[in-house]
Parts: sequence; C-alpha cells; structure tokens
Amino acid sequence: MKKVAFFLVLISAVLASRWLFKPGYFPMHDDLQMMRQLQMEKCWQDRQIPCRWVPDMGYGYGYPLFNFYPPLPYYLGQIFRWLGLAFTTTAKLTFALQFFLSGITMFLLATELWGIWGGLLSAVFYVWAPYHSVDVFVRGAMNEAWAFVWFPLIFWAAKKLVESERFNYLVWLALSYALLLLSHNIMVMIFTPLMLLWILFWMIKRSKLPWQKPKLLLQFILSGLWALGLAAFFTLPMFFEKKYTHIETMFSGYFDWRAHFVSLHQLFISRFWGWGPSIWGPNDGMPFPVGHLHWVLALVIFFLVVLKLITDHRPARSAGGSPITDHYLIIGLFFFGLLYAFLTHQRSVFIWQLVKPLQLAQFPWRLLAGVVFCFSLLGGAIWPLLKKRWLILVLILGVIVWNWNYFRPESMGPLPDKEKFSGQAWEVQQTAGIYDYLPKSVPRAPTAPPGGDWQFLTGKVEQVKAQKGTNWFDWQGKVIEPGELQVNIFHFPGWRAWVDRKLAPIKVEKDLGLMRVKLDVGDHQVYFRLTNTPIRAWANLVSLISWWALLLVATKKGWQRWLVAK
Repeated sequence: MKKVAFFLVLISAVLASRWLFKPGYFPMHDDLQMMRQLQMEKCWQDRQIPCRWVPDMGYGYGYPLFNFYPPLPYYLGQIFRWLGLAFTTTAKLTFALQFFLSGITMFLLATELWGIWGGLLSAVFYVWAPYHSVDVFVRGAMNEAWAFVWFPLIFWAAKKLVESERFNYLVWLALSYALLLLSHNIMVMIFTPLMLLWILFWMIKRSKLPWQKPKLLLQFILSGLWALGLAAFFTLPMFFEKKYTHIETMFSGYFDWRAHFVSLHQLFISRFWGWGPSIWGPNDGMPFPVGHLHWVLALVIFFLVVLKLITDHRPARSAGGSPITDHYLIIGLFFFGLLYAFLTHQRSVFIWQLVKPLQLAQFPWRLLAGVVFCFSLLGGAIWPLLKKRWLILVLILGVIVWNWNYFRPESMGPLPDKEKFSGQAWEVQQTAGIYDYLPKSVPRAPTAPPGGDWQFLTGKVEQVKAQKGTNWFDWQGKVIEPGELQVNIFHFPGWRAWVDRKLAPIKVEKDLGLMRVKLDVGDHQVYFRLTNTPIRAWANLVSLISWWALLLVATKKGWQRWLVAK
C-alpha cells in the first residue's frame, strides 16, 4: 500500500507541475531565474566555486549576488544544464522538481504521524496548496518554493532523533537544515521557532528533556553546528558582509512590511486569482488564499479532537493501532497555523513592531508558507480520527479539482534562450534588482551599461590585450603617457590588483565606485581579482571540513550496509 500511496503523491506532483513540461516560458514577478542560472554556469566554467560575484548583472558592472542570495536552487539547476537542456527548460524543471520533492518529504513526515493514508492526504494537500502555486506561477520565487522541500524533512529528522537517538537522524537533521539555510534566509527565520517547539514537544512526550537526556541535547547541538558548518560558505559571509551593501533598499519603499498585509476575505473566502502585484489595501493583483479545503478540514479536525477530549480522555489511536502523538499535537498544529495566518493580517502589526526580526520578511503574506505547512500536515490527521478511505480519496480529488485552475501560468509563449539573453530583455535582467546587493562603495546605481571593460584616463596606451572572467580582469598594454587604468567593475571588499605581479593599491572612483590603478610609462600587465576576505576563507574551510565529514559518514554507512548484505 505504501508504494501505491507514494506513486499517487508523484502523480499529484505531475498534475500540479503539468504546465512546466509544456514548450515555452511564462511571465513571473521575479523573472531573473534564467539570468541567475547563466551567472551560476559562468562561475562553474570559470572555476569560481563557491560562486559569489556575477559579471553581467548590476548593468554589466557585476556585483556579489551569490554572496548574499541563497544559491542552492541554481547549483541544482546546473545539473540540468550539464545534461544539455536550455535555460528555459532548466528553470521550469527546477521549479517542477521541488513539487515532487516537497510531496515526498511531506509524505515521509505525515506517514510517521498519521499512517499511510494520512500521509498521502497531507502530501497532496501540501503540493496543491494555493500559495505553493503563487510561489511558482505568479511570483516565480524559486528559492522560497524550494524551502517547501526541507520543512517536512527537518521535522521528520528531529522527531526520529528524539525517539531513537541514532546518529543517522542527527546527520539527516543537519543536512536538511543546512539545505534550508542555502535555499531561503527568511524561511529559516520563520520556521526555526516552530522547529524548536516541535523538538521540545517530542522531548516532553518521550520524557527526554535535557536534564533527563543530556546526550540527546548534545546531539541536537552537534546537528545544529554541523548544519551551520555545511552552509557556512554562504551564511557567514552573508551575515558578516551585509554591511558592505545597500541592503536598506530591500526594506523600504515598496518593500516596507507595513504595505503588504492581507484581509480575512483574501485569506479565507476569496476565489480571486491573478498575476499582478501586491499593493497597499485589499485590491492586490495577486491572490493570498489559505485554501478553502485546507482551512475547512483543519477546523473540522480541531473540533473533532476537542469533542473527543470532552467526551473521553482516552488517547487517539494511529492508523497502525498504536497511540498517536496525542490530541495536543493536533491542537498545536491548528493554532500555529492560525498564528501564521494572523501574522499576515493588519491586526498583528503590534507583533511586527515588537519582534523586529519579523520585519526582515518584507511581505507579511510570506508567512502563508507556515499556514500551508501546518494545515497540510494537520489534514492527514483525519485518517486516524475517522479511518474512512473513501473520505481520503474524496478529499484528494476535491483539493485537486478545486485548485486546478490555480496551478497554471498567466500565459505560456515561445522564448528561446537567445531571445532572453539579447536586446531589451537582456538589459532588463542586467538592471533588475540592482540595488538589492549593490556595494556601498557605489553611491548610486548606473543608468547605462559601461562602454567597455576598461578605460585609460589622462594618459595614452597602445597594443592593449584585455580579458575578463567572472571574478577577474587581465589587462596588458604599453603605456605611452602615464595615467590611470579604470576597470568597469564595482569595488567590493576582496578585490585586489597586481601590476606586473606586484600588489598595487586600488583607488575607488567616487561616482560609480569603479576601481583604478596608476601606471607609469612602459609595458605593464595588470590583474584584478576578487579574493577571499578572512571571513570567506574561514567559511569556505569550515564548509569543506563539514561536507568532507558528511561524505565520510555517508560512505562509511554505505560500506557497512554493503558488508552486512554480503
């Protein structure tokens, strides 16, 4: 039966992602997926690993995109590129893959709680949640969509670690949390408090509180440190070097959190679906539904559990006949789902003012991801409560049919890679979001692309040869009259220059923050390169050791299984 249920989860993911397998491409709010993938590919080709500096964005002056923007989906997307697929196809398949994996991870978690039938229902509800479609087909939020994959895996690994205290679950918890860190910064902030409460719940449930089981506490601490180590190459520079960029623009103007609350009608009643922007007030061009079947089923389950608590005090039973978590887990999931929904509404503004880190979310409606997780996981609890297979099948069919028209793009048209990476489309992608990670050495964003890769100011040169990579620039020429060589690349900590293989001081131009070096008469070779700052170097080393340790553990476990099988 488990194989059949797993197959049905995959079928539901195929149906949800059906448009992503059709020819062409579709418009989205964050229409930079192909551009980011191109920059990631150039990093791989140039051996800039981990990728930090992208050469074509920032109007062609380059900036440290992947020093701050979580890179995981684009590392995964590179696999499709190595298979020879077009950038359009790569973006669509990377979106589609997360539908499948999120369904699988939710099935894994929910089956652990509610049995196979409950796991199947939770997984389908998770895949077919309306906000899941908003992330893909409306917003084009690749990173946030991929965060959906890791939430259930983190919660599953945490529960299993409490129950068994086995090292392999510690590894799974570290890996899944690291992958969330590498997928979406804000979702880490949104879900970590719930994860900690989840761990505490299971510790209480299994009588394994820290003073009762100090070894278990150490396992969780080790898992957290290991996760931070795996993601250190990204998270440490992102955190410590954000002061060098204009990140203030990401939380002001349109991105001010006060402008993006949603109404109760939008959350629970409206059937509106659109592909427009989020604006002040209730007349947004994009939808924000919790999902009718999601909240109705959650409410029904809550009342059933309350009724059972009133009528008898016997514990609920799981699909396998053993006591399930207990009624309090169901009640907790219900209220945390409501809490996440409440935080998207204007009435919660006092919480946003009190809990300052929440404001980093930019859009309160982002917390719908928490509603989706809690209510989808909760939905599977209808199986151990009622044990009606026909009801499970009706609910699965109902959520797919009811939300069918949500899971589609606004339009789908032909768009070859060549067209996306040329002309006006190319220019738009070069300049979109230019202030997001613009170095602070740049006082203002450029209004036009550079006329070339370099300029020689005040003097005269001849016989010039120049080459530019993703994070380097090489110039050779004969200086007839002394002057300054300016490279049309924004300055950022870590950029260094060598003149005739000797480290040379860099002068930062005041208008656009471009880099210059002085050259005297004669033949010269000038080489610019983005090097690792101390924090980047240490972060890379920590991650290298952490991934090596993970590989060592995985290899050892694999050999042990092989020897036992033999």
